[in-house]
Amino acid sequence: MPSPPTMSGREVVKVFESLGWSVGRRNSAHIIMVKENETASLSIPDHKEVAKGTLRKIIQAANLTVSEFIAAR
Repeated sequence: MPSPPTMSGREVVKVFESLGWSVGRRNSAHIIMVKENETASLSIPDHKEVAKGTLRKIIQAANLTVSEFIAAR
Protein backbone atom coordinates (compact mmCIF):
# COMPACT_ATOMS: atom_id res chain seq x y z
CA MET A 1 0.00 0.00 0.00
CA PRO A 2 1.45 3.39 -0.95
CA SER A 3 2.04 6.07 1.63
CA PRO A 4 -0.24 9.12 1.59
CA PRO A 5 1.38 12.19 0.01
CA THR A 6 2.47 15.22 2.00
CA MET A 7 -0.19 17.86 1.41
CA SER A 8 -1.69 20.95 3.01
CA GLY A 9 -5.28 20.90 4.22
CA ARG A 10 -6.38 23.10 1.33
CA GLU A 11 -4.72 20.77 -1.22
CA VAL A 12 -6.59 17.84 0.35
CA VAL A 13 -9.86 19.79 0.03
CA LYS A 14 -9.22 20.38 -3.69
CA VAL A 15 -8.71 16.64 -4.30
CA PHE A 16 -11.92 15.76 -2.47
CA GLU A 17 -13.80 18.46 -4.38
CA SER A 18 -12.68 16.78 -7.61
CA LEU A 19 -14.19 13.55 -6.21
CA GLY A 20 -17.61 15.12 -5.65
CA TRP A 21 -17.29 16.32 -2.03
CA SER A 22 -18.17 19.93 -1.17
CA VAL A 23 -17.28 22.24 1.69
CA GLY A 24 -20.11 22.16 4.21
CA ARG A 25 -18.64 24.65 6.64
CA ARG A 26 -15.37 25.99 8.00
CA ASN A 27 -14.16 26.93 11.43
CA SER A 28 -10.80 28.28 12.50
CA ALA A 29 -9.03 24.91 12.49
CA HIS A 30 -10.98 22.51 10.24
CA ILE A 31 -12.80 22.33 6.94
CA ILE A 32 -15.86 20.05 7.03
CA MET A 33 -16.73 18.35 3.74
CA VAL A 34 -19.99 16.61 2.85
CA LYS A 35 -21.22 14.56 -0.08
CA GLU A 36 -24.73 13.76 -1.17
CA ASN A 37 -25.78 10.18 -0.32
CA GLU A 38 -22.84 9.79 2.13
CA THR A 39 -23.52 9.37 5.83
CA ALA A 40 -20.00 10.41 6.80
CA SER A 41 -18.57 13.89 6.72
CA LEU A 42 -14.86 14.62 6.47
CA SER A 43 -13.07 16.90 8.93
CA ILE A 44 -9.89 18.14 7.29
CA PRO A 45 -7.43 20.12 9.40
CA ASP A 46 -6.61 23.49 7.85
CA HIS A 47 -2.85 23.08 8.39
CA LYS A 48 0.18 23.72 6.21
CA GLU A 49 0.87 19.97 6.35
CA VAL A 50 -1.67 17.28 7.23
CA ALA A 51 -0.09 14.36 9.12
CA LYS A 52 0.14 11.21 7.00
CA GLY A 53 -1.80 9.13 9.55
CA THR A 54 -4.54 11.74 9.70
CA LEU A 55 -4.76 11.86 5.90
CA ARG A 56 -4.94 8.06 5.73
CA LYS A 57 -7.90 8.08 8.17
CA ILE A 58 -9.67 10.81 6.17
CA ILE A 59 -9.21 8.81 2.97
CA GLN A 60 -10.59 5.68 4.67
CA ALA A 61 -13.60 7.66 5.99
CA ALA A 62 -14.34 8.64 2.37
CA ASN A 63 -14.35 4.92 1.41
CA LEU A 64 -11.31 5.35 -0.82
CA THR A 65 -7.90 3.72 -0.98
CA VAL A 66 -4.73 5.74 -0.85
CA SER A 67 -4.07 4.73 -4.47
CA GLU A 68 -7.48 6.07 -5.58
CA PHE A 69 -6.82 9.32 -3.71
CA ILE A 70 -3.38 9.72 -5.33
CA ALA A 71 -4.86 9.01 -8.78
CA ALA A 72 -7.44 11.80 -8.26
CA ARG A 73 -4.70 14.25 -7.36
